[in-house]
Amino acid sequence: MSAIASVAFRGINVTPKTNWCFLEVRTEDGLLGTGECTLANQEPLLEAEATRLAARIAGEDARHRNRLARLIPHAPGGLVAATVLSAFEQALADLAAQRAGQPLHLFLGGALRDPVPLYANINRGAERTPAGFAAAATRAVAAGFRAVKLAPFEPLVWEDGLSDGNRAAYAEGLARIAAVRAAVGPDVAVMVDAHWRFSPGGAAALIRDVAEFRLFWLECPVAEANRAEIVRLRGMANDRGMRLAGAETLAGLAAYRPVIEAGCYDVLMPDVKHAGGIEEIRRIAALAQTAGVEIAPHNPTGPVCHAHSVHLCAVIPNFLLLEVQFGETERFFDMVEGESLRFRDGAAPLPEAPGLGIRLGPGPHAPWIRMDRPWLDPRLG
Repeated sequence: MSAIASVAFRGINVTPKTNWCFLEVRTEDGLLGTGECTLANQEPLLEAEATRLAARIAGEDARHRNRLARLIPHAPGGLVAATVLSAFEQALADLAAQRAGQPLHLFLGGALRDPVPLYANINRGAERTPAGFAAAATRAVAAGFRAVKLAPFEPLVWEDGLSDGNRAAYAEGLARIAAVRAAVGPDVAVMVDAHWRFSPGGAAALIRDVAEFRLFWLECPVAEANRAEIVRLRGMANDRGMRLAGAETLAGLAAYRPVIEAGCYDVLMPDVKHAGGIEEIRRIAALAQTAGVEIAPHNPTGPVCHAHSVHLCAVIPNFLLLEVQFGETERFFDMVEGESLRFRDGAAPLPEAPGLGIRLGPGPHAPWIRMDRPWLDPRLG
């Protein structure tokens, strides 16, 4: 009765700039488990990988998730395959908790916190001016958030050199940060996501220039492979009172181990959509805890990833804060049925229904669309 009857990929367009993608796993006894596999601009590959996965696991017992959803570091397919597998693992965990009659956080051993504290990623809901970012941050604080994050430096890319465009983008980025800090005051945490836009030398200058804004953390300043430089930058950031955060697109414990052992980051940001799912992130978090590293999962996408992340963050001892995309679209709340995902004073109450607590509503949902001009420069992905 717990055999897998079907695996369905659902790609849904929610704004002119955003598609969200999901995986629904149905068993022969009628249970439905849901995971999220959003990966910007990769929708055709995600759907093809989901079709391949469905053929491989048809008829398998959904209770055997350790075997069925095992992430193998050297397997081909890259981040696309890891993302689909992560969504599959999420869906199997949802099914297992439903079958046990427990909310997912209780099935995972019980919550260490309720509610789960959040921070507001204001990028998608802000006009791209200093005043626009300040207004979005003000709205987030009015909604109860005590921490906000912005990604202020587009279209800067360090490979373009010391151009007039890069100089202007850098100055504008600093102005955006200054406006947000002035708008929210000294008691609200401000984070800055650099989206790997800087060379190590440029990132060192950035750390010096943003010190006056008393950032809570600086995120992803340079490419993840530059571990020795990241360690150096972490020391510079710590000396100025801020954390260094990153590692949001890695998949599997094996990818995180050298980052942790090298001492790259104060805060790791594994994403339940990419890192291998819930159990793999628990393993990553456990290793990070031995090194005194905090966990703040990457979570700027859709409602299913958010719901899984809330359950996950409730059970991680070294959890810090959970990201949410603030102000992008009401579809985040309206496209699912079950328990409410509405934020309460900058936090997420734990769902109490069996399993994940939500599922995708019947729609109608617009199918995903091709984004010919992606919001993030492809050189940074």
